[in-house]
Amino acid sequence: MNLKSTLKRLSLAVAAGALASAPALAQEVVKIGYSGPLSGGAALYGKNVLDGMQMAASEINAAGLEVAGRKYKLEIVALDDKYNPSETAINAQRLVQEHKTPAILVPHSGGSFALQTNNEAQKYLLLSYTSVPQVTARGNKLTLRIPPEFTNYIEPFTKYAMAKYGKNIAIADADHDYAKAWNAVFKPAWEKAGGKIVAENPMSYNRATDFYSGVSRVLAAKPDVLFIGGASEPTGLVVKQARELGFKGGFIIIDQAKMDEMAKVTGGYAPLEGSIGVLPVVDDPTPITKQFVERFRKMFPGRDPSSEVSLNYTAVHATVQAMKLAGTVTDAVKIRASLDKAMKTLPAAWNPNNLDGVDERGGSLADTRIATIENGKVKERALREFK
Repeated sequence: MNLKSTLKRLSLAVAAGALASAPALAQEVVKIGYSGPLSGGAALYGKNVLDGMQMAASEINAAGLEVAGRKYKLEIVALDDKYNPSETAINAQRLVQEHKTPAILVPHSGGSFALQTNNEAQKYLLLSYTSVPQVTARGNKLTLRIPPEFTNYIEPFTKYAMAKYGKNIAIADADHDYAKAWNAVFKPAWEKAGGKIVAENPMSYNRATDFYSGVSRVLAAKPDVLFIGGASEPTGLVVKQARELGFKGGFIIIDQAKMDEMAKVTGGYAPLEGSIGVLPVVDDPTPITKQFVERFRKMFPGRDPSSEVSLNYTAVHATVQAMKLAGTVTDAVKIRASLDKAMKTLPAAWNPNNLDGVDERGGSLADTRIATIENGKVKERALREFK
């Protein structure tokens, strides 16, 4: 055998070996997009959402992802929109056109509304992390609203604050679209219950770093209760500065802000005495949630998960489960149609908030978990207490 013949045979053998190993090496990738605040006053909020998504992706890839007999790697593609709906819309176009994302998660109502103008036409699933009812009331057939509607909180928050502190309330929450939606429902409910709104001064939680002047303005009306909320860190600063200005009343905290994260700004739960808001994940006594908290702490040492982490963690797991059930990673219509079954069949470990399914409008079904701060400690409260 001459040298030329030998080299030819070696070349063919190498080529054959490369072809044989190609399927193992050429693992396909499926991407889920994220557009949310990763800078500015809501950066921590946006990072919590993204960390929950990344945690789920890590678990999915470790277990192996197979859809319709093909193996995939899941990637989360994250873009910063600075909590600006216009930026969200631009990011969505990039995610769809450049990354072919069949689903995009947006953690604010303004951005969700912006994407709903064309997501059905462009055939991608909107994973909307907002409790604003209008997100699903619009009838968009390619939307999942991840948390339960905030309207579930209105009655217990109102009854608790009125009974404990009084009927005069001042509005001092954020000025973004989500807070406006809360205000539109909360204010008439408070007045219908016999309360009075003595002052209104929404503030730019996502841009301002000092709220003394705004808080002073509403405290001049001598309210019994302050209605506050936006991202957790600025909401905590509002509480801290209200106490420094002598406010002794209670706080109603809209569900975007988390009391455990606020406590890191206020220096503990004592300044939050008399507050009512959502139950912090770290104070949830259920075994599945406790296990989830420990897994998160192992992955992110020195940090605790919020409901932004846990709910969006579940949303990614449910979306991937729906892909498996639908037999596709690209057809958003089929994936959306499988979400209810996907949510109901998720292993408990992937569903620490115990979401029960998805209704026909695309809203998740879940029990509302609330808590108050009493004697410097978190106390879970049952909704039946306020009926």
